[in-house]
Amino acid sequence: MLMIKAIVRPEKTNAIMAELNDAGFPAITKVDVVGRGKQKGVIIGDVVYDEIPKEMLMIVVKDEDKDDVISVISRIAKTGEKGAFGDGKIFVTPVEEVYTLSSGNKGL
Repeated sequence: MLMIKAIVRPEKTNAIMAELNDAGFPAITKVDVVGRGKQKGVIIGDVVYDEIPKEMLMIVVKDEDKDDVISVISRIAKTGEKGAFGDGKIFVTPVEEVYTLSSGNKGL
């Protein structure tokens, strides 16, 4: 199993979640986050905005579903055909175990 965390622009979140649902991945966690990327924020005049609002989407999938999920997120999160600074990042990490609290079942 893998956990995919995507940091994306807030205006892209609903479209990404809808597309993941349609692709068969309805279970997702959304968290409001702030941060900055390599460009160290945005400078407008004398003001530096280094806490840019983003959304973090987290989803745990079987290893073989990783490419499908990343494809959906990448396609929708990208601004224009080539993308732009601030479109976000996708992180993939292994998940050793998952437990459902209500049933006590192990696994997805």
